[in-house]
Amino acid sequence: MPAHENPPAHHGAPAGPEGAELATILPAITGADGQFRHRQHINLAFVAIQRYGMPEAIGKICSWIRHISAYERAPQKYHHTVSRAWVEIVAQHVAADQECTDFGIFAGRHPALLDKRLLSRHYRSATLAAEPARHGWVEPDLVPFPWSAPDGTGHDGPGR
Repeated sequence: MPAHENPPAHHGAPAGPEGAELATILPAITGADGQFRHRQHINLAFVAIQRYGMPEAIGKICSWIRHISAYERAPQKYHHTVSRAWVEIVAQHVAADQECTDFGIFAGRHPALLDKRLLSRHYRSATLAAEPARHGWVEPDLVPFPWSAPDGTGHDGPGR
């Protein structure tokens, strides 16, 4: 049987310990309908940051999102800059609200995170649409993230 006909238990969790971890995390995030949209992406980032801190959460989220999009047979939906940028933005809010460990409360305190258009404050749409941003990290080209190095030469993300 081809691998695509025997999908992992939930949302394309990769094999091995990391896959098992993702498979245990996703049901609580996606709920009964199994939908993985923006809110769930932010929730997954919140969980990864709580568990791993920065920058390890970036690698976890990027890997997990790639597997989810591949499982949903939409690998073209994976976007590296968008995935990393959201992890960094969520991490900035987590760092400012360290006592909050419940995502529902956290989301209520930081509703701007649930607005997918938030990245448009930092990136031109053409920048995000370009291949370099889809497959690698591209710094914001409109307004730098507040935690970026002031001279633009480095990236001192939250919690680093």
